[in-house]
Amino acid sequence: MSMNYEETMMQLILHGGNARGAAYEALDEAEEYKFEEAESKLEEANDEFLKGHKYQTELIQNENDGTVPSFFMIHAQDHLMTAQAELALIKRLIVQLKKTQAIEARLEAVE
Repeated sequence: MSMNYEETMMQLILHGGNARGAAYEALDEAEEYKFEEAESKLEEANDEFLKGHKYQTELIQNENDGTVPSFFMIHAQDHLMTAQAELALIKRLIVQLKKTQAIEARLEAVE
């Protein structure tokens, strides 16, 4: 990767934002019970998170280079970690939506 400090921070923000966006697109699809599309968006979100995590790992490995953590670094880290937390929560919400769809199908069969 071998980027400078600012470029690495921008990659964390970029991939964190992309991961969050794809995760919310997955939730949108799941809310319409389009679970295949939702799974595809979850894979995209996970791939984006993993790309960001590689830059985060590079940053951590190079922390002994004398770079003092800045507000920009904290902000970039926050983007990636927020994406991770939201992705985990959205995965759980999608599981609940699948259960909701199954319950609705059973109710329709009874009616």
